[in-house]
Amino acid sequence: MTVPDAAELRRRTRELLTAYPPATTDRTDFLKARFDAGLAWVHYPAGLGGLDAPRSLQPVVDAGLAAANAPDNDPRRIGIGLGMAAPTILGFGTDEQKRRFLRPLWVGEEVWCQLFSEPGAGSDLAALGTRAVRDGEEWVVDGQKVWTSSAHVARWAILIARTDPDVPKHRGISYFICDMTDPGVEVRPLRQITGEAEFNEVFLTGVRIPDSRRLGAVGEGWKVAQTTLMNERVSIGGSRIPREGGMIGPVARTWRERPELRTHDLHQRLLTLWVEAEVARLAGERLRQQLVAGQPGPEGSGMKLAFARLNQEISGLEVELLGDEGLLYSDWTMRRPELVDFTGRDAGYRYLRSKGNSIEGGTSEVLLNIVAERVLGLPAEPRNDKDVAWKDLSR
Repeated sequence: MTVPDAAELRRRTRELLTAYPPATTDRTDFLKARFDAGLAWVHYPAGLGGLDAPRSLQPVVDAGLAAANAPDNDPRRIGIGLGMAAPTILGFGTDEQKRRFLRPLWVGEEVWCQLFSEPGAGSDLAALGTRAVRDGEEWVVDGQKVWTSSAHVARWAILIARTDPDVPKHRGISYFICDMTDPGVEVRPLRQITGEAEFNEVFLTGVRIPDSRRLGAVGEGWKVAQTTLMNERVSIGGSRIPREGGMIGPVARTWRERPELRTHDLHQRLLTLWVEAEVARLAGERLRQQLVAGQPGPEGSGMKLAFARLNQEISGLEVELLGDEGLLYSDWTMRRPELVDFTGRDAGYRYLRSKGNSIEGGTSEVLLNIVAERVLGLPAEPRNDKDVAWKDLSR
């Protein structure tokens, strides 16, 4: 098959729009047709939503569809599926798993969540204690997961569990796809400082997962999880945004529209943060260009670090700029939202919600170690638990 170029992708986009006019076609039907035409993510294999084309040509398709007011797949709502589950399934899934999961995932018919972190294994994820015990062609899973975004609306979950406690912690983990509707899966809300319960804790009691829903070899779940985690950090810290997109946008608008709030000190801080936000945005563009040549690397951890710090500093500046207004909080209603809406809420929400940015998707302390060791090449910190069986570790 000849690799499509930009002209070919434009032609295929026009054909899709002609056969399925967005104005008269059901949204889900259009998205399914787009996937089947290979225009969902063009760098994916043919038959799996792509055309084996360069990743750099995706904007050609997106621009043509946007000009025709074609619907998108609401990527913020299904971000975990798109940014974490899909590349992991593509990299480690069987042909049957790819055919079963990728289309409804991309279309948005099935929402995904991530069952990784545990109460006793947050920053040290490899110390996780959720157990999966083989029983014929099934695995019986027992344990608890925490900080699980979208668990209350998810159909599927990517799950790591310990399958061998007699080997060191990184080597006794396996990776599974868990049906969130199965018996034994209990989701409980975790109310946050914002008043919402965007996160959840998930209890797994005797959950039976067929071996056919295992990703990768038994005991190699940590290797599979690294693909998930690297893609997660890129999706959090390296998403494409326009200039003055993200958190810097609302505070810049307030500065322009409310001259009575300005002071010299706030002006200097805003200029500094504006420049840093623009540098981070351009660095994210460069990171996405690097992805064209291969899989994400540890550089995504640096982007996620910058994202967390900037969000917290920018939201703090916004609250100070607004003065007394910045102390107000418009709505403390207990809700279980499907997505995080930073720019659609008020300054108080942005300030409180950004506190979680340095925890979710890898704590800033862990990411600093990753950048130091894997990007800068500095010596690793001494570890005395690498060769100790998980069952013998102190907890």
